Amino acid sequence: MSDQIAERAATGEHPLDDRVLAVLDLYHARMLAERGQPREAPGGRDGGQDQRMRAIGPDTGRFLNTLARGIGAPVILEIGTSFGYSGIWLAEAARATGGRLVTMELHGYKSAYAREMSERAGLADHVDFRVGDAIGLIGAMEDRPGLVFLDCWKDLYAPCLAAFLPKLAPGAVIVADNMMRPVEPGIAEYARAVRAVPGIGSVLLPVGTGLEISRLPTE
Repeated sequence: MSDQIAERAATGEHPLDDRVLAVLDLYHARMLAERGQPREAPGGRDGGQDQRMRAIGPDTGRFLNTLARGIGAPVILEIGTSFGYSGIWLAEAARATGGRLVTMELHGYKSAYAREMSERAGLADHVDFRVGDAIGLIGAMEDRPGLVFLDCWKDLYAPCLAAFLPKLAPGAVIVADNMMRPVEPGIAEYARAVRAVPGIGSVLLPVGTGLEISRLPTE
């Protein structure tokens, strides 16, 4: 095990195994290289050629991992797989608690990359990769997630909330990323919508780029 991996394993709240740490290091190297590239990228939502990760950072990843371990949800739903960085943190928690991660992504090439990385991390058996339009995939979902991580196109946050809300387990927790920055259309709409859900408790935390943490009533 490299000195870098050993140091991170020793300082983490929940020690991660060597394979997971090695894959996270690969992601972190890619994230570092991305910082020196132009912010503009080809493709995107429709083009299917966007190679920028735009991933959550390690602080947010560790937070999600700790939260998911604490909740112990049988099913974790991630909307916005991208290249799979956040999925590693969530899948590791799912494995640790005997659950599984259902992760949804519009573009097949991103989902395929995320699947390959999950295999390298030894986590693939705990992840269900689904490709397609998020609203349609949510509508066809039979699972009852106890934790949702929302990190897709921001104008889809509120529509996704409306789609998955009836399917959630009692007491489910919803985590929405990028609630403080960058400021994009759809964020304010989502904040209003989630806080208007009857009986819900919701708070904005300054973790990473801002996380809205919302919990449904248990009954």
